[in-house]
Amino acid sequence: MADVHDLEVEAAGDAGASQTVPIQAGSVKKGTHVVLKGFPCKVVDVSTSKTGKHGHAKANIVGLDIFTGKKYEDVSPTSHTLQQPVVTRAEYQLIDVDGENFCTLMDEKGDTREDLKLDPDNDEVHAKIKQDFGAGKSLLLVVVKAMGQEKIMQSKELNE
Repeated sequence: MADVHDLEVEAAGDAGASQTVPIQAGSVKKGTHVVLKGFPCKVVDVSTSKTGKHGHAKANIVGLDIFTGKKYEDVSPTSHTLQQPVVTRAEYQLIDVDGENFCTLMDEKGDTREDLKLDPDNDEVHAKIKQDFGAGKSLLLVVVKAMGQEKIMQSKELNE
């Protein structure tokens, strides 16, 4: 039998962190994030109906997909549990944009990544980033991550 000290444990980088956490439908408020129809959404409207014949008040939740802006709606009893996406926001300095619109980004520790792509044809924010970077401006990009997806959401000009 192997000694306890001889065991090796390999863990993923996220240490098994969940991409969503439970939230009760009755506690969802405007401005919070919730998963609607399988998409991470920011809630723009919530209304509740009175208790019906079968004894459950219903929450009518309307949200916009945080990545595409598409509108989703869901109706759920206020006592039921919904999923709330874990949304993280990070800032990176833009170092380069290559010919295929992949960005070289650097975090505050000096680590770089090259896996995010701009879509200047379909996204006004991305078109402005490409234009500003081409004009020689130093930019700080805001990247939002939720449910395994990441997207560059905005840029700020660095004042050096």
